[in-house]
Amino acid sequence: MSKKQKRATTFAEELAAMPSPVEAESRGSYVHPPVAARGFTDATGCYWQLARGPLDPRRAKRLAVDADVMTMGIYYDDLAERWLPRFVKEAKRPAAWVEARARFDVDELPSHEAYEFAGEDGRVLLFIETYC
Repeated sequence: MSKKQKRATTFAEELAAMPSPVEAESRGSYVHPPVAARGFTDATGCYWQLARGPLDPRRAKRLAVDADVMTMGIYYDDLAERWLPRFVKEAKRPAAWVEARARFDVDELPSHEAYEFAGEDGRVLLFIETYC
């Protein structure tokens, strides 16, 4: 009888195996922000799933340059009835990162934490959560 070794599952395979999000018929009176909900659908219809976080500042700094998309903070869209992130334009990402990094691990408010989200289309999102 041969002993087969199990092949290690990659992160992409684990992500693909997770169930896709389903919009609830009734959302109730409160909708969780993206990090608490572990994912969100943006205004273009792309679903972003929480991949990891909170991130070490060094990894977040790399993603500030390498990620396909970056957000900083969220707002509640009354028409969509959900929390949506504030996307940062490519040209403003370096300044946004400097601002965010200055607010990591601080005792006063606002403070920031970084998270990585993976889009259903394979893109990577650096999500900077702002706590007030």
